[in-house]
Amino acid sequence: MPPHRHVPIPPLTRPVGVRRVVHRLLTLVAAVAVGAGVAVAPAHAAPPSVDEIEAQIDKQWEQLEPTIESYNKVRAELKVNLKKSAELEKKMAPLELESTLAMNRVGDLASHYYMQGPSQDLGALLVDAKPGALAEQLTMLDRLAAQERKQVAGVLAIRDKYNKQKQKLDALIATQVKQQNDLAAKKKHIDSEIKRLTASLPKTTVKVTGCPTINGVVSSAAQTAIRVACQQVGDPYVWGAVGPNSFDCSGLTQYAYKAAGIYLTHFTGAQWNEGKAVSRDDARPGDLVFFFSDLHHVGLYLGDGMMIHAPRTGKPVQVTKIAYMPVAGFRRVT
Repeated sequence: MPPHRHVPIPPLTRPVGVRRVVHRLLTLVAAVAVGAGVAVAPAHAAPPSVDEIEAQIDKQWEQLEPTIESYNKVRAELKVNLKKSAELEKKMAPLELESTLAMNRVGDLASHYYMQGPSQDLGALLVDAKPGALAEQLTMLDRLAAQERKQVAGVLAIRDKYNKQKQKLDALIATQVKQQNDLAAKKKHIDSEIKRLTASLPKTTVKVTGCPTINGVVSSAAQTAIRVACQQVGDPYVWGAVGPNSFDCSGLTQYAYKAAGIYLTHFTGAQWNEGKAVSRDDARPGDLVFFFSDLHHVGLYLGDGMMIHAPRTGKPVQVTKIAYMPVAGFRRVT
């Protein structure tokens, strides 16, 4: 071979087996790294939903209501038994006095004959009395003492009877007082748990007795208005009334929003103009919903096709569907 020609040197290559080993090693390292990352990263549990919190509240209430009724039962029985105990105390007071006085009389009689003896009586009887008079007088005195003893025994028997009744009653009262205290503590614990769960509801949730739980209440003013309106459920409809104990339709919406610092005119037509129009699809809890072409009725929308309103004479403030009257439109005042 001529000296000017060079034999080409093949490039350095890694054996196929080595490449496979390296690839597998890298894959294993990556998997370990990912696994470690998953193990280290904290797992954040999603907060309970409104429905889940409501379910917990319902469960607590299932325990609370029987506890309340048991508490009421024990308290009512305790009240009756305390009255019985007081009546027994009144009956025992004169018996105690009567037995004490009778015992004193017997004691005085015994003391008299012990200290003085029957010598004077005997002397008088020996001088003046007829034969047999001494025996008659002694028999009379013995009968007198026996009568006193009988009287005392009767009083003590009655007193003992009342004492036994009182002891049983006192034991029952002590048991019922303990039951009442235990039930009161249990009631307090469950009630505090319900309050804690209720407080954990999202701030956009309004929950008031008499109304459904309302979610998605964005405005704080709307929250106040809904809460106040729901508190009026059951109040009578009175034409021209604006609360606090009776309402007409625009009087209720005015009263509810007044509590939130928003002042509406007590007239449906004016309230329509005091709010801005929103479509039915965009309506949200707290909006005003108007009815009929002349806007002669208004209610406070609660969402899901429901509202609270003052219907008419004979029908109190209530929650109902908006579909039973022709809807004219929605207005937002917040």
